Amino acid sequence: MAGENWTFWLMMTNYALGVITVLALIMVFVAVCWDLIVLKVREARSMNNIDSELRAMLHAGSHSLSVPGLGMTMADGGERVEPSESEDSDEKSQR
Repeated sequence: MAGENWTFWLMMTNYALGVITVLALIMVFVAVCWDLIVLKVREARSMNNIDSELRAMLHAGSHSLSVPGLGMTMADGGERVEPSESEDSDEKSQR
């Protein structure tokens, strides 16, 4: 470098590279934070769906059965079966 002010341009280049590096780090930080926020929102939405499904299972009726390790199951394969008239009359006669 033949000019007198070569140190000025060297310092300007260093400052420019420093600014570019800081901007790149900010962009990476913002991208990671954005992904974490989106992940949290999706997780919260899925938890709301799980809550509504659990409430529906708890209010399903007398055929639901809580089995440790399996959770809520249905004794007849998931279809509600209404009691027949003969079972009701048998229960009344035994009392």
